[in-house]
Amino acid sequence: MLRTPTGGAGNGTAASAGRLVSIGTVLTMLRDEFPEVTISKIRFLEAEGLVEPRRTPSGYRKFSTADVERLGRILRLQRDHYMPLKVIREQLDALDRGEQLRIPAPAAHGDPAEPAAAAGAGAGSLAARPGRELPAGTRVGRAELIAAAEVDEAQLAEWESYGLLAEAPGGGYDGDALTVARLVADLGRFGLEPRHLRAMKAAADREAGLVEQVVAPLRRHRNPQTRAHAEATARELAGLSVRLHEVLVQAALGVRLH
Repeated sequence: MLRTPTGGAGNGTAASAGRLVSIGTVLTMLRDEFPEVTISKIRFLEAEGLVEPRRTPSGYRKFSTADVERLGRILRLQRDHYMPLKVIREQLDALDRGEQLRIPAPAAHGDPAEPAAAAGAGAGSLAARPGRELPAGTRVGRAELIAAAEVDEAQLAEWESYGLLAEAPGGGYDGDALTVARLVADLGRFGLEPRHLRAMKAAADREAGLVEQVVAPLRRHRNPQTRAHAEATARELAGLSVRLHEVLVQAALGVRLH
């Protein structure tokens, strides 16, 4: 459910129906349902012609309620139905003509003989969902990862050669790999190549090493409750590290979300 900013008297949704909001506000409205969405992603969808916000005389984007709902629909079709942008555009054009969405029927998961069907799979396809939503221990194949990131074999091989992605022991890719693949693909659309991203990977490895130093003594403890606390501590430290990195980058660029 998208959050709509409220204001004034009466029904909040109705009051905001004609209101135009900034891209930062749109991000806040979408993130409850789509925690991985970024401002860059929204700008990319605009560049692809999938959404057309208004512009102020000074050039700032202003989004209507209809724009936000359209973005939500696009992100939902990507997440739940594994659709490439070309197909999503066709679906939205059909909606604009008053037609119904044509959702492809789910395909049998993991059938290597039917890559085209897998690419159009519905909610039953694991690769259709963000990596964080994959059940623990679940892995997807190489073809699914390529389709989910909307890249080709050569690009995936290049990412692996730079250490940005790697198959899990025993084969396949986990949920984190799916998320990394999508983010690397999004960055690539802005001209950032794998060689540019090596520094990010090196920094992430160093941050992980710092977290490991803190929790390693707890993990070696004989008390199972202490070991469980180690995992919770690692998750909390990882979240704080990511947040600090985000704020430091924004501060360095002078970027503000609102």
